[in-house]
Amino acid sequence: MKTRLLLTLPAALLAGNVLADTAKPTRLEEVIVTAPLMAEPLTIVTDPKAPRQPVPAHDGADYLKNIPGFSVIRKGGTDGDPVLRGMAASRINILLDGENILGGCGNRMDPPTAYVFPESYDRITVIKGPQTVLYGPGNSAGTVLFERSVKRFDPAGWKFNGSLTAGSFGRNDQVADLRGGNPDFYFQGTGTRSDSGDYQDGAGNTVHSAFTRWSTSGALGWTPDANTRVELTGIQSDGEAAYGDRTMDGVKFKRDNVGLKFEKSKISSLLDKLEANLYYNYVDHVMDNYSLRPVAGAAAKMVSNPDRETTGGRAAATLKFGDATQSVVGVDFQANKHTLRSAMGAMADSYSSRNRVEDANIRNHGLFGEVTHYLNQSDKLVAGLRADRWNAQDKRATLSIGTGMAAATVANPTANKERSDTLVSGFGRFERDLAGMPATVYAGVGHTERFPDYWEMISATKESATTLSAFDSRPEKTNQLDVGVVYNSGKLSASVSGFYSKINDYLMVQSNYVKASLTGMGSRTATIVRNVDATTWGGEAGIAYALSEVWKVDAALSYVHGDNDTDGTALAQMPPLEGRLGLGYDNKLWSVGALWRLVSEQTRYDLNKGNIVGQDLGKSGGFGIFSLNGSYRPKKGVLVSGGVDNLFDKTYAEFISRGGAMVSGYDQTTRINEPGRTLWLKLNVALD
Repeated sequence: MKTRLLLTLPAALLAGNVLADTAKPTRLEEVIVTAPLMAEPLTIVTDPKAPRQPVPAHDGADYLKNIPGFSVIRKGGTDGDPVLRGMAASRINILLDGENILGGCGNRMDPPTAYVFPESYDRITVIKGPQTVLYGPGNSAGTVLFERSVKRFDPAGWKFNGSLTAGSFGRNDQVADLRGGNPDFYFQGTGTRSDSGDYQDGAGNTVHSAFTRWSTSGALGWTPDANTRVELTGIQSDGEAAYGDRTMDGVKFKRDNVGLKFEKSKISSLLDKLEANLYYNYVDHVMDNYSLRPVAGAAAKMVSNPDRETTGGRAAATLKFGDATQSVVGVDFQANKHTLRSAMGAMADSYSSRNRVEDANIRNHGLFGEVTHYLNQSDKLVAGLRADRWNAQDKRATLSIGTGMAAATVANPTANKERSDTLVSGFGRFERDLAGMPATVYAGVGHTERFPDYWEMISATKESATTLSAFDSRPEKTNQLDVGVVYNSGKLSASVSGFYSKINDYLMVQSNYVKASLTGMGSRTATIVRNVDATTWGGEAGIAYALSEVWKVDAALSYVHGDNDTDGTALAQMPPLEGRLGLGYDNKLWSVGALWRLVSEQTRYDLNKGNIVGQDLGKSGGFGIFSLNGSYRPKKGVLVSGGVDNLFDKTYAEFISRGGAMVSGYDQTTRINEPGRTLWLKLNVALD
């Protein structure tokens, strides 16, 4: 299968180039998005409201997995962790409408994308690699921006977007977005809800995976002129989710948010734009082993209630030094306070009356600048530099070591310890538009220094190889080369990107690590954080070609290879080679399409090693998944779309899936199997 994947895309690229020389260029409107392409170097922009194959996404990770280079670590039906080029968690900087949102769960039940409802955003932007410094620190793998854009209503008016989705396994979604205003003021109100029962894999086995998610958001804006905007926003969301990979489920994902934004553009010939935002975010998360699954009795009940309080802000100025040079300079900050309370047995039902105990306090202040300079009409330089001052405090007085009857409470060797680091990141990139061709080539180098996150220093009592606490783990340092080409002739769009990365002090999580017992007699196993050196390389390629005014083909390929240089092994949690082939027909009234996803086997693994999201479980087999879709436009602003995913009901699991846990009433599997044949139908309505 790997050989087949490697041969398929070059053949498609060659055919596309030959046909492009003889056919008249035609740009077709995309209806079903199978694999969004890069429109400019290292940047992908896509519309989350557009219908797509497979079944419409219900959270941020579910949407990102369809972009070449992304994978998702599945835990159940929702709230998977996105992985970009083999890198997960805080190596991907994720911003929700300009705000950095972090989850509360110490075991990653609620990554930032768990609080993303894709259709409530207008645009998703992905910047691959450490090739920007504008959106916060630590983006060694890349940056993802979920963005809203409310334009000034001049003249006065209103707009409505809504959708209804129904599908297999009880899937049902509702989305409504209403906006209105006049030249001076506007409002926006958005509501989303997504619900599903347990899904079944291709063999008919039920997976513990049901979920319900909802969100409401509102915005009030003041636009006294075309160049000024002040906006006040508020968001509330909640949900529950069953997980097949662990002994507890998420029964509360409550988020409260308030934000204030200011934008002013065209201020002077030098100062082109000023922007600033402040936000407050509170996540209240509850996990237990009895609300969504059977429990042996009251004495066996367990509940944990972490929360995270985040305040942050950013201010930036765009400066124009003539027509050839533009710069963005600014500052940002973020402060996180994390607390925890838990209960067991008879006390579980009254956990909310217990006092919260703070276990971590993490703060960051950043200073950044990025400049774009046109050397001439075809050559461009982009470069950036940022410095971040980090401060973290370990608030844990004691640690709980071991589980069950072997659990013990011991003094924390880093109790009340405070650490501070000043970290520097930067990049430089050269871009050239090729003469006589609609193509851009680029090459960039980037350096990122990433401070250990909460999950690497504090949560789930992670230890170091020599002590009971991982709080003193060293920052991670990434040096990466990115190269590629972007081609767009209207009829043919294609891109190829490659990277090579050396990572010093890579923060690796290793489970089942053998250490001496606490009594000094015998041994025990622990989950530790280690700093190792690593090398990764790989890339993505994509092509879309209009065969005619109504027919279109597309293809995508992604691959990443990782080595643990310290241990002399494969770097864990690297997804295998993956390809996608799509064929679509669209006459602006009807559309039909097919998607064939091919994933190679993965034989390079390092058992029990990985990251804060998961560790390698062993090798995995390859698979191919075939899906169909179609749509109909009965009138302007109305689209009915539908499809069948995994048409042949294949039983399969992704290599980087979490391991299956023993859940009463369900079959335990090595990995969390993906859904079997899934039918879905969606209605989109847009009015203005």
